[in-house]
Amino acid sequence: MPLAKERNLQLYDYEISDNRYRELKYFCRQYKEKQNNLRSITELSSPQFQSTRGGTCSDKTGRIATKKAQLSDEIKIIEQAALEADGELYGYLLKNVADGVSYEYLDIPVSRAGFYALRRRFFYLLDKRR
Repeated sequence: MPLAKERNLQLYDYEISDNRYRELKYFCRQYKEKQNNLRSITELSSPQFQSTRGGTCSDKTGRIATKKAQLSDEIKIIEQAALEADGELYGYLLKNVADGVSYEYLDIPVSRAGFYALRRRFFYLLDKRR
């Protein structure tokens, strides 16, 4: 499915700069990658403590658990913002912001103007959560 050339949303009414919008947009574009990484982190082992010169310990299981928690939180932030923007249309919204599928290919039951208003609301909510 071809991706249309995207323009930046104008989110000045929401006090979101162009640079912040792009940061949020690319955060969302990592959604599938975050899901795949979370699924792939299955290696759990006993803590392996190695004393270093500074006296700190290395705990592989703790690092894995921290990474899983971080990925899970980031996925949840995106999903919750989409759900709060519109509970019925959040799936369409996720396809747009995470996969870059344009409005024309979504077959969404709302007008183009309505969809882009929803998309602006999503980025506003995401900005507040992140």
